[in-house]
Amino acid sequence: MLTLVHAPRSRSTRFLWLLEELGAPYEVMVVDIKRTGGPLAGTGARDPRNPHPHGQVPALIDDGVVISESAAIALYLTDKFPLAGLGPLVGDPQRGPYLSWLAYYAGVLEPVIVNHFKGRTATDAADKAMYEALDQRLKTTLEAAPWILGQKFSAADILFVSLLQFARQALPPHAIYDDWLARANARPALVRALGKDAG
Repeated sequence: MLTLVHAPRSRSTRFLWLLEELGAPYEVMVVDIKRTGGPLAGTGARDPRNPHPHGQVPALIDDGVVISESAAIALYLTDKFPLAGLGPLVGDPQRGPYLSWLAYYAGVLEPVIVNHFKGRTATDAADKAMYEALDQRLKTTLEAAPWILGQKFSAADILFVSLLQFARQALPPHAIYDDWLARANARPALVRALGKDAG
């Protein structure tokens, strides 16, 4: 049995969604995490039950093995449940683009968006250029097809769309992003996942 280490309304919510899309059997272990404030603020202390190396979420436990980092968890799950078709397998022409988008999420989008929220894209030319390049790549991709990999929804869409679900203002106000978000939000698996988000 898979166990998702989860904190409500956090980055681990996207994996409730992915697990529901996959139709995978899983359990949820709700843990406390450090938060900066608001109604879900944690204690700030590390939850001793959380196996994540930094006490964060998401983490996935599969037969005693801990997988952390969103891109790695997405790849692990889509490889483990190939029949769901949410991640191209080795030999599929879309495998390379899929891996590229997962790596782009972790290596480009996350740091660029953090810098954007810190105001660096307004004050630093290099950070501004990276933000504009990210926007251009995503926008161009979605102008050509409804999903990141073309006509087929994948776990890569879950990673990227979850940013917009949390903070739509993270990306410029293009209608193409709003349409992408609306398509994703209409998926029944997301509705089921949100129903389980509170634990």
